[in-house]
Amino acid sequence: MIEIDMDKCRGCGLCEQNCPTGAMTVVDEKAVAEETKCVGCGACLHVCKCQSLTRIDRAKPGAVRCGSCPVQCKIENGFYGACRRYINAGGRLLRNRPLVIEPVADYRSRPELERPLVTGVGAGSTYPDGKPAPFIVMDTVGGIDVVTVVTEAPLSYSGVKVKIDTNFHIGREGARVRRDGQVVGLVETEEYGSKILAVGGANLLTGESGFIVARTIVEICNGERVTLKVDRGARLEIQVGKPPVINGRLDGKMRVGCGSATVGMFARQLAAVVDEAIILDHHVVGLLSEHVAGAEAGLKWSGVAPNARKSTRGRYFGEYGEGWGGTSIHNPREAIKNVDMNVASPGIKILVTETTARQVALFTVTPEGEIEEIPLTAEVIEVVELIGSNCEDARVSALYTGGTGGSARAGVCDYPVKLTRAVHAGEAKLTVGGAPAFVLPGGGINFMVDVEKMVPKAFAWVPTPATVAPVEYTTSLEKYRAIGGHTKNIIRRDKVGKGDRD
Repeated sequence: MIEIDMDKCRGCGLCEQNCPTGAMTVVDEKAVAEETKCVGCGACLHVCKCQSLTRIDRAKPGAVRCGSCPVQCKIENGFYGACRRYINAGGRLLRNRPLVIEPVADYRSRPELERPLVTGVGAGSTYPDGKPAPFIVMDTVGGIDVVTVVTEAPLSYSGVKVKIDTNFHIGREGARVRRDGQVVGLVETEEYGSKILAVGGANLLTGESGFIVARTIVEICNGERVTLKVDRGARLEIQVGKPPVINGRLDGKMRVGCGSATVGMFARQLAAVVDEAIILDHHVVGLLSEHVAGAEAGLKWSGVAPNARKSTRGRYFGEYGEGWGGTSIHNPREAIKNVDMNVASPGIKILVTETTARQVALFTVTPEGEIEEIPLTAEVIEVVELIGSNCEDARVSALYTGGTGGSARAGVCDYPVKLTRAVHAGEAKLTVGGAPAFVLPGGGINFMVDVEKMVPKAFAWVPTPATVAPVEYTTSLEKYRAIGGHTKNIIRRDKVGKGDRD
């Protein structure tokens, strides 16, 4: 139970934000603790800036201590622990989700050893790791005796790479990403038509914002909607599998390519309807007539210069911004820097659009060298629609990253290093929540997994803080014996039922 010194409490709300069970609230600018919900996890103590909270070790009749992680929650009858995985049902702790046997991922074309016999979702924990995994399951597949060992492992070394398909500028690489004002990650890299966020990691999980970091990782991976803010950048509303919302604007289309690539793909069609096209993009702006693809389509340089910094022929570097194509250009006329009338012909048509073809304008050049906007022609609209139809739907996706090279291996076998070697040699297959994982080369077992291929809502978090991931190792019975596997604890797959909860 938590005792609150009301003279010290400032009602800042950090305890309420970080309490995993909802036991802490702020009423009339003072913290209030609900005793029945409080499991003594200590999350509020760690975040309180004014030292107004004290933990009291008072016996709670009917409460059961959970030993599935270092938090050691004391859970009252009918209530959940901090990770929301275990419930006290009449004095017995039960995993609140049945064991999920069938993976979501499609394994029809995969070798026998690559498909786990059961998933780790709903399996329970091996903590403190000196005991066999909760489920060690065997079956005969394709004439081979196969063993799958599953557990739900608390991982401090974990995070999530979030891929956001958008042409909108969200912030500079390296910029901090915050949730409710607390740092949870950073803007990492920019890939082809996408921005990448790195959320979590051991340093942030063990830092002062660790609880909200853990919760953010889990909520993203479980497909929940999360709002983030990039320092000196955008406000992001993200949900795996859904279009991103950037500064309140839903971004429904992913760019077909950079400006140069757009010219390259559609030069022939563009050259048939205009004399020049400027494809705006914050990385590479494309200029049709100067581009090699434009020359192959029969064009000569029009005399038009785009408002961008030249890279190579027909390719220019754009500037980041919230305008067209993620550039700083908000008025399409600004995309045309100047026209050399020693080269240009009066009456030429200049198309200005962006790599998603969402915005478009058409201009012409007067005999005096002035640039005037004119109505779009049906032929131009048709080509612009062609570009737009080749854009994919923008969406958010995520790769959970984790490291299982530590003590969790003891639940699998007596020789942890042999398990690591077997994984890297392809003799043991690592899956996470039933989905294939990519194991990074080098030492240890560091992996990435597409959360959309996993059993839905497979993750939890504990206020150590750490995330909890369902992990499966599948190997032959022969290899399992060779690495010192806990063979005495093997059960046949047909003996495993969906009602297994302990």
